[in-house]
Amino acid sequence: MSPPLLKLGAVLSTMAMISNWMSQTLPSLVGLNTTRLSTPDTLQVPSQEVMPEFLCKDLKLINLMTQISPKEGWQVYSSAQDPDGRCICTVVAPEQNLCSRDAKSRQLRQLLEKVQNMSQSIEVLNLRTQRDFQYVLKMETQMKGLKVKFRQIEDDRKTLMTKHFQELKEKMDELLPLIPVLEQYKTDAKLITQFKEEIRNLSAVLTGIQEEIGAYDYEELHQRVLSLETRLRDCMKKLTCGKLMKITGPITVKTSGTRFGAWMTDPLASEKNNRVWYMDSYTNNKIVREYKSIADFVSGAESRTYNLPFKWAGTNHVVYNGSLYFNKYQSNIIIKYSFDTGRVLAQRSLEYAGFHNVYPYTWGGFSDIDLMADEIGLWAVYATNQNAGNIVISQLNQDTLEVMKSWSTGYPKRSAGESFMICGTLYVTNSHLTGAKVYYSYSTKTSTYEYTDIPFHNQYFHISMLDYNARDRALYAWNNGHQVLFNVTLFHIIKTEDDT
Repeated sequence: MSPPLLKLGAVLSTMAMISNWMSQTLPSLVGLNTTRLSTPDTLQVPSQEVMPEFLCKDLKLINLMTQISPKEGWQVYSSAQDPDGRCICTVVAPEQNLCSRDAKSRQLRQLLEKVQNMSQSIEVLNLRTQRDFQYVLKMETQMKGLKVKFRQIEDDRKTLMTKHFQELKEKMDELLPLIPVLEQYKTDAKLITQFKEEIRNLSAVLTGIQEEIGAYDYEELHQRVLSLETRLRDCMKKLTCGKLMKITGPITVKTSGTRFGAWMTDPLASEKNNRVWYMDSYTNNKIVREYKSIADFVSGAESRTYNLPFKWAGTNHVVYNGSLYFNKYQSNIIIKYSFDTGRVLAQRSLEYAGFHNVYPYTWGGFSDIDLMADEIGLWAVYATNQNAGNIVISQLNQDTLEVMKSWSTGYPKRSAGESFMICGTLYVTNSHLTGAKVYYSYSTKTSTYEYTDIPFHNQYFHISMLDYNARDRALYAWNNGHQVLFNVTLFHIIKTEDDT
């Protein structure tokens, strides 16, 4: 129990004891008896002390209806409460001549003085009690408020714990695919250790040759060095490819142009060559703008402008090994245009391929034929009537544009938002709008497909171009008039000779 409540209880107990004492002791001290008093001889005198309401109630409970002779002394007759809450006590006064002679009158006056002092003390206690009572009410309100807040905190804590648990679960789910990869890395580490050991052995042999010329067959040693170098290069080539596991970003490079367009760099260009090509809109345009670097592209400093001989269709062009590959407007013809010579080097019709919004991506825009490049080479993604409008993947000869091999998938071209190739695997998104994710993949190495769930942030809500650049290990995208980049995470698996 709090201190204010203890005080309140103590005051009430004290006042009850005082009322009981007054009702029992006062008559005996003044010598009053219970003789019946006639009505005309009684005198009703209002008490001069305004007593607390709770003490007045105690006097009412005593209900003194004493009947006495006025000659025998003072006697409390009754008590009541006025409309203002004050206590009114009715008493019977003795005859005046008796009060002046009676010795008990002095005791009565002393007693009345004590009662008056006690009344004043009770009034003080009443004021304190009222103050403490208000404090208790205020504390009660605060306690109720705190209780509500604690309940809210408890509910929020449960919600936060559930949220944190879900986040941890999602992180664990993301880490699960790492387990087989880590196991493979153990094998890769052994392979690299083997390479290091062979290099040490060859170094020791070369050192011995320097000390003693002719001790070993130089040609045999040279072949061993070339073989090791070839194996190391093959190993590095395998490291460049991997399975798509995650897409992060985007990074907004620039905001320019219409809602639809394409921008790209050459994946086969040298590290010093960072030219950017920019093609705004998906039709009725022939102007290609060139920038020497990303910085120039951002600042708008053009280095050159090309006027193509034909209008292009769609936004799915690609620059590969110094040439631009694009779909000629209102046809299924693919054009190879050289930036160095400014001439068309080759053109070829993509047999049976739909065009002019027959089999576009979900956003339309004459995106029937999608040209792309990856670590393996040049590709065309499209749909045909013969494959019921489902996606067909064709690997192209970069010089003649001849189809070298094709794969027919079961994924409808019109249900795809965009697509791109990484290491011979086609990845297809399920939409070009908010909530898009990589939903389907098809491997040309194994001729098998699988459904995936790789989300990415479609920041500007409408993607009309999405292409992979093998050199930058990034996805170039045109997102509603914004040129953005997505980073990709690939898992690399090195196969040893025992795995083949």
